[in-house]
Amino acid sequence: MSDHLDMHRLLRAMRDHDASDLHIKPGSSPVYRIASVLHPIQSPPLSPADTRTMLMNLVPADLAMALEDNGGVDFSHRDEHDQRYRCSIFQSGETLHAAIRRVQPEIPDFGELHLPPVYHEVTEKAYEGLVIICGVTGSGKSSTLAAMIDHINHGRHCNIITIEDPVEFMFKPALSYISQREIGIDVPDFPTALRSAVRQDPDVLMIGELRDRETMLAGIQAAETGHLVFCTLHTADTMQAFARILEFFPTTDHAFIRSSLAIGLKAIMAQRLLPSVKDDVQRVPATEVLLSTPTVVDCIREGHEEDLHAVLCSNKELGMHDFTTSLARLVENDFVDLKIAEQYAPNREALRSRVQGIEVRADLLVGKR
Repeated sequence: MSDHLDMHRLLRAMRDHDASDLHIKPGSSPVYRIASVLHPIQSPPLSPADTRTMLMNLVPADLAMALEDNGGVDFSHRDEHDQRYRCSIFQSGETLHAAIRRVQPEIPDFGELHLPPVYHEVTEKAYEGLVIICGVTGSGKSSTLAAMIDHINHGRHCNIITIEDPVEFMFKPALSYISQREIGIDVPDFPTALRSAVRQDPDVLMIGELRDRETMLAGIQAAETGHLVFCTLHTADTMQAFARILEFFPTTDHAFIRSSLAIGLKAIMAQRLLPSVKDDVQRVPATEVLLSTPTVVDCIREGHEEDLHAVLCSNKELGMHDFTTSLARLVENDFVDLKIAEQYAPNREALRSRVQGIEVRADLLVGKR
């Protein structure tokens, strides 16, 4: 194996090139993701033996057996420069592959993440209930969640408990008390951690991801009983979130789950990251936000989720908005090129129509001057 493909050098280069991810697999050169674009490095392809040597040096000794037994492990890694990484090492075709995410050392705020004001408002005003952050892999869910928790940390006297797999951002207590528990190190699994957490006098619970029925039910019930619960869910948009939640439960339980969500849900906030055209900004989020209003509560309780998108689009004064509106704003504010926005748009024609409407209104304003 060439010296320049030493694992520590590859990780250090992530910081130097401001790469968000590193992908490693046999038969290919390592690949960095920089500003949403994959960039292979200039090197010979890795052999299976070289890949295994590199990655097993990274895997903690206590997880080596789990990697062999389960076919994959997730863990956090801290290098000699105190940089942190979220690592997923997994078997594929009898060889080892890796996806490594670099964790930003500083917790970003809403402005740095270019999130709309409604994110700040929800975090400020919510003292109980369920806030779900949605998005596909690499959409910035963890950064958004960290920004919301740290905003509470600096603004309220609270007891905050996070349950993560693995721990990503390290919170420094400000006004709040914070306990961060890592799955596989501090506690065996999410359900066990949540059962313990509700007995630990939390004001705020942060659940890294809702992955199974037990975790989902525990999160919903914690929100229903007066806790403020933040969590992530792996869905592309707010509408899919409801379908995903219900998929965890048998149909006989759906009425109960709808009733619990109607009581406890505060907001579902979905996002996807787009490459920015601004020189000083790599990526910006397009967002979709559904808030708990009386109409939304009725739709959830009565099982009329198909009506929620229309409700979402008709309450813009509350901060609610769909992806098309968000994309149009990004184009209007010169953050994103229209052609790029169209690639991420749920409906390209609707986006073009919205952007043309913005351009027409701008022309009219210029004419009035």
